[in-house]
Amino acid sequence: MIKGMSGVSYLKKYIRRYGKLFVISICFLTLEALCDLFQPALMSRVVDVGIRNRNMAFVLRMGGVMLGVTALGAVGAVVRNNLSSRVSQRFGGDLRADLYARIQSLSYETAARFDTASLVTRLTNDVTQLQNFSNGLMRIFIKAPILCVGGVVMASLLDPQGALVLALVVPCVAVIVVFGMRRGYPLFARVQRAVDGVNGAMRAYLGGVRVVKSFHRFDYEQARFARENEALCGAQARAMRTMAMFGPSVMMVVNMGIVAVLWLGGWRIDAGSLEVGKVMAFINYMTQISTSLMTIFMVFTMFVRARASAERIGEVMNAQDVLREPARPRELGEEARVRFSHVTFAYPGGGPVLQDISFACTAGQTVGLIGSTGAGKTSLVDLIPRFYDPAEGTVEVCGVDVRQADAAALRRRIAVVPQKSTLFTGTILENLRWGDEHATREEIGAGAKLAQAHDFITALPEGYETRLGQGGVNLSGGQKQRLAIARALVRRPDILILDDCTSAVDAVTERKIREGLHAVARGLLCIVIAQRIVSVMDADVILVLDEGRVVGSGRHEALLQSCAVYRDIFASQFGKAGV
Repeated sequence: MIKGMSGVSYLKKYIRRYGKLFVISICFLTLEALCDLFQPALMSRVVDVGIRNRNMAFVLRMGGVMLGVTALGAVGAVVRNNLSSRVSQRFGGDLRADLYARIQSLSYETAARFDTASLVTRLTNDVTQLQNFSNGLMRIFIKAPILCVGGVVMASLLDPQGALVLALVVPCVAVIVVFGMRRGYPLFARVQRAVDGVNGAMRAYLGGVRVVKSFHRFDYEQARFARENEALCGAQARAMRTMAMFGPSVMMVVNMGIVAVLWLGGWRIDAGSLEVGKVMAFINYMTQISTSLMTIFMVFTMFVRARASAERIGEVMNAQDVLREPARPRELGEEARVRFSHVTFAYPGGGPVLQDISFACTAGQTVGLIGSTGAGKTSLVDLIPRFYDPAEGTVEVCGVDVRQADAAALRRRIAVVPQKSTLFTGTILENLRWGDEHATREEIGAGAKLAQAHDFITALPEGYETRLGQGGVNLSGGQKQRLAIARALVRRPDILILDDCTSAVDAVTERKIREGLHAVARGLLCIVIAQRIVSVMDADVILVLDEGRVVGSGRHEALLQSCAVYRDIFASQFGKAGV
């Protein structure tokens, strides 16, 4: 819909998709504009021929022609309005859906370049700006230049001498419009960034409302929101104040042109070299031209806002994802296996988080990962479903380097229960079906029982049909963690990753969960991250991480003898007497 702007090549797809309807709409818009342009010329004939010669038959005949032209223009306007609304709404809906899909497809690393509040603004406010611009483009934005150019042509044909006024007015207005556009674009870009700030402040409060209430930090949050809100108001005021100077300037130039036409026309009528009807028609054309020029100025005002929004959307749509899908993905093997070979990993702009990690595990094993906070445990398991790529070395899953595997096929074999349990608004049943949307009630119940969630679910008044608030706000931390584990088990994965996901569960329930997992562990590779040694004591292999390195590997008893870091963790949790 918008051409000639850098970074918005993604819009070409929508131009091709809706190009035909757009052209049809412009054709009807042109018909409407031509009908408007003919009216002053017809009125001039009525005055100069019909009324001047007192020929009522001519007046009635031309009046009928004017009514017909008006009716034809009305038909064009109705069709144009219908098409413009239809195309702009579908364009906005498709763009919003494609942008949402693009955001979902971005890797963790690429998505982290954009603030969450900024992505929300781009998905809503920025798309709306483009949708409104495309709608206006088919309603009045293209009509205005047609009326302006057509008015100049028709006025010149009526009175070539009077057209000299237009030769002065139109270039002056063009200079004002171009100057206004150049001044306005950076200002409206700041407005959109200020909208990001307001959304970010509101999102931070809503996401941490419990913390705000518990620390009674309402004044701080209100002050922060006030700062962002004042910044938005200030940015909008500066933009509108700057643009407000140009509108009156355009009107002043155009009105001076109308005064000049009236003065010259009156002088020439008095001299007998010009008819009254032509002066009336010329003034009508000047009015059309002035209205069109003001509309054109409004178009450019909206254009600079749409341009800023289009480029912000383009930053997301054209973002180069650091994780590239292989041209010919390799098929994963049947057996669940994970192998790290000399893996080193670092987040962008930071030092190495993992260094020279090597280990292998296979189906039927339970692998424990333990270490101090910041040792790199979560970073390590994030490489398995290819949330990130290692800087050095290889990560193989089911016998295939994850960089050579299809990401969707890889992640279908894996279920991850993260540290922070994320639940979605809806029923408990709907949340558990995230694991497998085709799972039966029996399969869901079995997963819930293994996760020790079935009893508390059935104790709720509506059972599995109980609706959850945003983020599962109406459940305790332990209940949310058990639902997250159940959701992963419903998936029936080949590789199950539990990232310290029982921290809010009591010791008895955690032991029952471990026993349930042990019962289904045959053929399943289970990787457990834990802060408490008791969570991994029974694991087949325990990997001890310290500052991004594996400093110990083996079973619990062997590590107590061979690994000083593991002994220190054990002593801190059980006391010296337990060693």
